[in-house]
Amino acid sequence: MKHFLKATVLAVSASMMAASVALAAYPEKEIQMLVGFSAGGGTDVMARTVAPFVEKYLGNGAKIVIKNIPGAGGRIAVTAVAEAAPDGYTLGTYNLPGVMARTIDGSSVKYTADSFTFLANMVNDPNVIVTGKNTGIDTLAKLLDKAKKEPGALTVGMAALSGDDRFALTTLENATGTKFNVVPFKGTAPTRSAVMGGHVPVAVMNVSEVTSFRNEFNVLGVTSTNRSAFAPDIPTLKEQGANVINGSLRGFVGPKGMPAEIAAKLISAFKKAYDDPKLQEAMKASGNVTEWTAGDDFKALNAEQLQRAKDVFKATPWK
Repeated sequence: MKHFLKATVLAVSASMMAASVALAAYPEKEIQMLVGFSAGGGTDVMARTVAPFVEKYLGNGAKIVIKNIPGAGGRIAVTAVAEAAPDGYTLGTYNLPGVMARTIDGSSVKYTADSFTFLANMVNDPNVIVTGKNTGIDTLAKLLDKAKKEPGALTVGMAALSGDDRFALTTLENATGTKFNVVPFKGTAPTRSAVMGGHVPVAVMNVSEVTSFRNEFNVLGVTSTNRSAFAPDIPTLKEQGANVINGSLRGFVGPKGMPAEIAAKLISAFKKAYDDPKLQEAMKASGNVTEWTAGDDFKALNAEQLQRAKDVFKATPWK
């Protein structure tokens, strides 16, 4: 019996030591970070800004490789994350409310709210409504007036039909009795190019996505409760009589079933990165409005956004 107990203790100790060694060694190879949108969009900029800091705080010579997989409003990339091995070497950007919205609108998604390990949400980026410089529509009042006179005539570009951009526009339509014609693009970068090139007159994007392009557009308003610190001269839609509060939540997830020790190490690295003044400076320079939520709190936030998506879809289906 003594020999059996001794062997059992040794086996358990060896197992614990192996797990400890595995955790200490992680990461032992490149970590792929899948981004569901084109290079140059708000999500891509966030990922490329954050990644070097996470590498630093993971240690062990960590290397994060960004891989853009645009299409289907980010669905292709987030599906790839959900289906990846939960070993900590495939992570992905995660956009709310869009990721959850696509689980309720009949889209053929292969993931649910339970398909992920929730690591860290780091951005809450309000929407902005912009128009082309040559449209003659340089105020929200002019936009709404034209939309009321010609329902459905104005084309609005955006990154996806079921993301935060669409939610912002739907809320605006409901609040003002207007109707627009929506055209989705494969990410913000092509949407922005379409407005700048005069191919669409209006677009809904995010603060971070127009910060470096302010002179290329008429920026009509921002969908935050208060004016954005990144664009204090731009009035909120609420100030202009349209009570529209909306934004893009952007964070990072891994596949469901990721070992708790590795998830904890990643969350710790993301938190240290978030708290790094240099990252905050870099995020501010790119217009990313930072806001921290992690682990179980991030999972709860996801559940809230799923319910909101259900409520919006019930009132105004986007498909």
